[in-house]
Amino acid sequence: MEMNAEKKDKILILSASFGDGHKQVANALSEAIQFTLPHVEPITIDIMEWLHPYLFPISHYFYNRVIKKFPQVYSYFYNRTREKSPFSVKLNTFFTLGMSSMLEVIEKIQPSVVVSTYPFAAGIMSKLKEHGLVNLPAVTIMTDYTDHSYWIYPFTDHYIVGSKQVKDRLVSLGIEGHKINHSGIPVLKKFINTQSRECLAKKYQLNPSQFTLLVMGGGEGFIGKGISTFQVLENLSSPIQMIIVCGRNKKLRNQLEEELRNTKHHILLLGYSENIHELMAMSDLMISKPGGVTTSEALAMELPLLLYHPLPGQEEDNAQFLVDAGLALLAENDHDLIGKIEGVTKNLELLTRMQQRARQYQSKTASVDALDVIIQIKNQVYEQKNAFITMPMRQSV
Repeated sequence: MEMNAEKKDKILILSASFGDGHKQVANALSEAIQFTLPHVEPITIDIMEWLHPYLFPISHYFYNRVIKKFPQVYSYFYNRTREKSPFSVKLNTFFTLGMSSMLEVIEKIQPSVVVSTYPFAAGIMSKLKEHGLVNLPAVTIMTDYTDHSYWIYPFTDHYIVGSKQVKDRLVSLGIEGHKINHSGIPVLKKFINTQSRECLAKKYQLNPSQFTLLVMGGGEGFIGKGISTFQVLENLSSPIQMIIVCGRNKKLRNQLEEELRNTKHHILLLGYSENIHELMAMSDLMISKPGGVTTSEALAMELPLLLYHPLPGQEEDNAQFLVDAGLALLAENDHDLIGKIEGVTKNLELLTRMQQRARQYQSKTASVDALDVIIQIKNQVYEQKNAFITMPMRQSV
């Protein structure tokens, strides 16, 4: 966390690195502030690392292990807490510990508004407001195309969500419509400015005219069933060009280097990359796990999606939304995966239709739109405070 001695209006952004999506949205908002509001300083904090520095590495490790090795366990807890219940409230109490530490952070930074891109950060802010310990505007940016009880709190001033469907769902749960904005999930500026496929192909030594499949599994490299997924791709009738991003999963990358040595496809094999936008710009179709932010980045670049083996919980919800909206295809098994890829390569009109749908759903100004909403909410809250403070006393008749 960086502290700046210069007196600037500060926006505090609370995030967490349990999955890359929460931090990516925080970074996108911070970038929008720096580009459009030079008098405002964004300060981003990984709330779990800040509040629980000793517990954080252990909990982060077990989170990734459970997601990868025991997804049914994660699915159980996700579904048990989807709706508010005595069980979800008890579990939430554990995850939102750290009110006093969070209060110290707020008092030190003195922000004018607090934005949460992580559900339990939103929970802590709501509790602080409920107990009268802070009186700041609290805005939540939901990072998936679905709802969950852990995103929703009584003292949140405003919600920014990815779609009208999520807004409608929140309204059905009792949140007033004027407190919800469905401007889209914020993405970094680099996913909006398209680049020349020809120039990028030369940079990465690829053929710009060959059908290119981008395969991604998130920052941790959870790609389908691992090695078996790529062995199945050998069954494609014609060779294609593939970009495979293994993320931080070094073991998977090493295995693939060995397994794909004699493949008929042209392969570009990468680990973690900061240039995903360039890889997307070179691709015709992306196989991915349906994380809210990764799919939003692809939609901003009008890159059609093929979803495979979504993780239980929010990824399954995201997949359902994307397929229903005509933004993605979903492969049910290995045979279906090959069939979907073959179908796309032989019917490029399908890709064109998906690109057209993407233009309708993912706003290229989502980050700036979210920032506009945050500033409006901040101004409204402070205008209300000032109106109350300056309200004249009624004179007796």
